Amino acid sequence: MYGDARRKEKQGSLGTSEPFCHANRPGLLPPAPDFRGKLYVAPLTTVGNMPFRRACIRHGADITVSEMAMASNLLKGDRKEWALVRRHPSEKIFGVQVCGGYPDLMARCGELLDTQVQCDFVDINMGCPIDGVCAKGAGASLFKDEVGLKRCELTVRATSRAMKKTPLTIKIRMGYEDDPTKYVAHEVLAKARGWGAAAATLHGRTRAQRYSRKADWAYIERCARVASKKGDGLPLIGNGDVFGYADYETHMRSGNLTTCMIGRGALVKPWVLTEIKEKRVWDITSNERLAIFEQFAKDGLDHWGSDEKGIETTRRFMCEWMSYTHRYVPVGLLERGVSQHLNLRPMPYDGRDELETLLASDSVADWISITAMFLGKPAPRFSFHPKHGSNSYSKESASALRNLGVATQAEMGREDEDEQNG
Repeated sequence: MYGDARRKEKQGSLGTSEPFCHANRPGLLPPAPDFRGKLYVAPLTTVGNMPFRRACIRHGADITVSEMAMASNLLKGDRKEWALVRRHPSEKIFGVQVCGGYPDLMARCGELLDTQVQCDFVDINMGCPIDGVCAKGAGASLFKDEVGLKRCELTVRATSRAMKKTPLTIKIRMGYEDDPTKYVAHEVLAKARGWGAAAATLHGRTRAQRYSRKADWAYIERCARVASKKGDGLPLIGNGDVFGYADYETHMRSGNLTTCMIGRGALVKPWVLTEIKEKRVWDITSNERLAIFEQFAKDGLDHWGSDEKGIETTRRFMCEWMSYTHRYVPVGLLERGVSQHLNLRPMPYDGRDELETLLASDSVADWISITAMFLGKPAPRFSFHPKHGSNSYSKESASALRNLGVATQAEMGREDEDEQNG
């Protein structure tokens, strides 16, 4: 009796490691696609739509994922939610990301996706920091305490067992609180393969950090070693602040990571994928950047329709994307002493030509004027407010802007929402 209690105490809330197989299905689980060395674009709320993913594919993306869909809404047959998981023929390796925090819910959703959706893997978002998601017991809240961690385990087990042909992956954060002594990702990754996960992605931040400060790549590397040695060779993908080929090469140097997931870096400059593939820095011209938006407009009309509603939907999502792309500072200016970091808002600057200056504008009116080049003038009633706020920038960045007399988005009354879903 005492020995059993001691063993249970040693196991902790996450349970023991188990062979890489199902209890109700002998043999191995469906293997995950070969992620090694492939460029993986993160699932992104709102801006990770199909036209954006097509832009990423043109610039070198190998793996794309749907926008995060809520499992409960998929099970209800919500048309808007099902639209999120549509796949374009150009998406060669495509995953569907879902979010939910309870085993029975996720098992039913996994079974449904396994039979009804053509995808190469299903990914559970266990790192989403958004308040509304965490309040429902999903996302990063699964890492909040022992009860959440147990549901994390049971959810992975139940979902993987419900799927007969589609492999399951998970996306997690380091922990819930911004306290290194409470990081639990390394414990989860040591056991996740035994639970039924075929691969995992680790975002190098906690829920409390959201997107502020730099990602902790030292901890990601530690977890990669754990996943490799204690986790039965679980493939681990690192995520956080990859903004150029030098970042990618640095993180991949040890050989412990399978690849890196690229999120905000691809939003600000999708050609970062080309830079990584070709191992170079691309001083892209303003005309080349404008051509990306022109193609996005064509893909948007193809996806959302070319009627009035489709045109305005395309315009709205193009503006959402511009709320990120305007942050890019051209390489030619960086060489003159203007520095740029992904987590610091760039200072206002004049471009090398009028178009480059226009593309750097943070004015909604300027973004709408760019959409008019390809979609015509908007309807008189059209208005736009960025859905996502600026909380991915540090306090130092906001302070520097205030010193220059530039208002931050929060100070202008915009909502301070999360940029990504994990």
